[in-house]
Amino acid sequence: MQESTMQESTINDETPQPNLAARAIDTVTDATRTGAEISAALVEAVSRLTEAFERARRPRHPLGVLAAITREAPLSALFVAVLFGVAIGRRH
Repeated sequence: MQESTMQESTINDETPQPNLAARAIDTVTDATRTGAEISAALVEAVSRLTEAFERARRPRHPLGVLAAITREAPLSALFVAVLFGVAIGRRH
């Protein structure tokens, strides 16, 4: 029975372990996959934001109305923006 245990331990000791280069390649591969997943998620988020802005810029939507007011009276719009900025700045 001890001979069997001796053979098993010899087999386990002889099992090849990945060397430093193989581990480095595995790490780079994992990082590349993670980077690709993050990149895909960012592309999706940007496309959704772009679609939301395009919908909001349509006439009679908030950004469309704001753009029209700014085109008609740029100085008035600038004044309102400055007042808004000052009001928010004082709150914080």
